[in-house]
Amino acid sequence: MVYIITIIILCIGFDFINGFHDAANSIATVVSTKVLTPVQAVIWAASFNFIAFFLAKYLIGFGVAETVQKTVDTSVVQATSSVEMILPIMIGGLVAAISWSLFTWWKGIPSSSSHTLIGGLVGSAVAACGWHAVMWSTVGKIVLFIFVAPLIGFIAGNLIMIFTTWVFRRTKPHKMDKWFRRLQLLSSAFLSLGHGLNDSTKEIGVIACALVAFRQAGAQLPHWLHESTEMAAHGIPVPEWVAFACFTAIAIGTMSGGWRIIKTMGNKITKITPVEGFCAQTAGAITISISQLFKIPVSTTHVISGSIMGVGSVKRLSAVRWGVSIDMVTAWFLTIPVSALIGAACYGIVSIFI
Repeated sequence: MVYIITIIILCIGFDFINGFHDAANSIATVVSTKVLTPVQAVIWAASFNFIAFFLAKYLIGFGVAETVQKTVDTSVVQATSSVEMILPIMIGGLVAAISWSLFTWWKGIPSSSSHTLIGGLVGSAVAACGWHAVMWSTVGKIVLFIFVAPLIGFIAGNLIMIFTTWVFRRTKPHKMDKWFRRLQLLSSAFLSLGHGLNDSTKEIGVIACALVAFRQAGAQLPHWLHESTEMAAHGIPVPEWVAFACFTAIAIGTMSGGWRIIKTMGNKITKITPVEGFCAQTAGAITISISQLFKIPVSTTHVISGSIMGVGSVKRLSAVRWGVSIDMVTAWFLTIPVSALIGAACYGIVSIFI
């Protein structure tokens, strides 16, 4: 039981880290265009991260959690060993995800917390039970969206920017700036809702995976870990307080900042104006909404980066600092394999003590 509690604590801790690591995704443009101060921006984003819980509970559901829950095939793990094997797999994957997220935050690299988590779990599961312990069809969809999500963001940002420029072609620049500085608040809120919906539910999926494995093995769980009727109706067999805690943790994490990555996202890719910030955020929010429909855990980092590049490319391709962008893309591709290796190593260490 201690290990189940450890998994829950690690998941909530990872959500907190995810919040301050990915805070830049929804507020970098409003900070760089000086629509809000950094403190105002993180409070604004954190509020909508938290509101996303009620949106998921009463309207949209927890689809991404269902997908993450299916990353590791618990039946294979149980067949090859025992239910106790699931504990070091989960813990090893989470420790790997936390370690890589903290490293990339320290270096100011806007990498994907989502893919870090998936990579850590995959590496840990493979090290424990072999390649067949991973649901590769699920992982394949997630990997595919490493390419698809930023591409959709790029195209959407480009098209929205072109359309907006055409609609307001006769409007004076200072009026456009005034209007879009206000509209950026709406687009930032929309993007923060998407961030909360997509990122908070990943850790709920990990906890659900662990609890399902224990129930399949006939293990007795205390009443405070029994699934709630409302969460079970969404296909997630966890207590409601677990979901509430995950959304709260990411909101608190967002309020903690993430200034290193904000600097990269808001200034280094391309110079952003209020209208460009609005277009980039709107494109990012639309892309995340599309992925939510398909229950795919995407990287909000990848999405908003692609959107900013798409918006910047409308002026001219040279407006985008492609050197910085290439460094970011390289980090994206390295995230899953590197975190998988770290996950395998962490599993080996954790399994010694469990």
